[in-house]
Amino acid sequence: MSEAATNRTYISGLLHTVADRGRAWVGLRRVDPLGLDALMTLAEKLLTGRGEASGVALARTILVGYGALAPAQRAEFLSKAATRFGPDLAALGKEAQAFLDKPDERQAARLLRNAEPKRQELIRRLNHAPGGTLALVRMREEILASSGDPALAALDEDFLHLFGSWFNRGFLALRRIDWTTPANILEKIIRHEAVHAISGFDELRRRLEPPDRRLYAFFHPALGDEPLIFVEVALTDSIPGAIAPLLVAQRAELQPQAATTAVFYSISNAQKGLARVSFGNFLIKQVVEELKRELPRLQTFVTLSPVPGFARWVDGERANEDSRFLNPESRRALALLDRPNWSSKAAAVEALGRALPPLAAHYFIHARSANGRVIDPVARFHLGNGARLERINPLGDLSAAGLQQSYGLMVNYLYDLDHIEENHETFANKGEVVASAAIRRLARVKPARDTALEPPRNVDNS
Repeated sequence: MSEAATNRTYISGLLHTVADRGRAWVGLRRVDPLGLDALMTLAEKLLTGRGEASGVALARTILVGYGALAPAQRAEFLSKAATRFGPDLAALGKEAQAFLDKPDERQAARLLRNAEPKRQELIRRLNHAPGGTLALVRMREEILASSGDPALAALDEDFLHLFGSWFNRGFLALRRIDWTTPANILEKIIRHEAVHAISGFDELRRRLEPPDRRLYAFFHPALGDEPLIFVEVALTDSIPGAIAPLLVAQRAELQPQAATTAVFYSISNAQKGLARVSFGNFLIKQVVEELKRELPRLQTFVTLSPVPGFARWVDGERANEDSRFLNPESRRALALLDRPNWSSKAAAVEALGRALPPLAAHYFIHARSANGRVIDPVARFHLGNGARLERINPLGDLSAAGLQQSYGLMVNYLYDLDHIEENHETFANKGEVVASAAIRRLARVKPARDTALEPPRNVDNS
């Protein structure tokens, strides 16, 4: 066991001891049954109490009691807590008026204190329990799984506010995961892989053991061996246009010193309860630094990314008789998508390989959601991190999942280290998609143009 793991075990045991003794001080027994009313009473005590040991005991008791409830009762507890421990609106109104009457630093501080709901302090104190951080992450998973309750929406914002501080970059540790990593962590990597499923340990080994493969993950000290997010990397000598050659069981391995390109082909969040907590951008940038330090010959850093919203968008445009992105030629080509097993038919693959790239260029550069955002979530992630939309690969993923979400289309995002900040500013401040010249040319093609003139395979930047 590592020194860090030994320290975590020691501290956890110490906290459990404090919690056990604290239970006696506040009159709690292990066998006490805890219903909703009892849990709410304990939450009130936790907020008003001042003793640290008793606070740890109360926090632990509440979290254990919450975990023992049925799902419907847990949702009811969260809703009641969100409502009961909201901000004091009357006091907040008075402080707001006082600030307007005398807008100085002192009144601003008083206003800020009254604006914070008691819910946030409750979450902070629950975090004092042994294993409290992970329990709260799991609690937020249940909040995110619920919908339609305004109180839970407000509570979720409290969680997001606090998690943004607790999981900031300064607390995260980057670890390389390899075949010698403990099995309990490897099992979690298999379970949480969200882009290209891992069927078992044999397949995981193919992604970890070869010298031209890497996997890195962020960890947080309060969560122990629970990865937060991880990225899988292939070292290659060119930018790939398809995922199958990277994942195939039998392939020629490349010596790392001969690699010129690092390909981020899968990025997976391992904790649903940390959704919207941003640390994926830090992960990619730190992995780039690690790889450049290890392999100075690497010059190109790209992704091979899915396009999860593309098929749904194409279907919507096909259903829209007035679509500004489709013409008769492209509609005829897209009709091939309705045929069973089209991806195994050479003629259909050829026709769609010509028809899909112009549509994808329009999808990324021109299509927007009702609130004006780029539609594709993966695109928002990488473009927001300062990457450039580099290349469209119309038939890059012919797996069942790839065909369902994007009709096989994949893209490469390029992380040009000299332009990351500039690209980020362009996307964040102007909403403009930074794309290669080839993709910009495709996006300027008028719908009436014959797509047969377009190249059938990868659209690169040459």
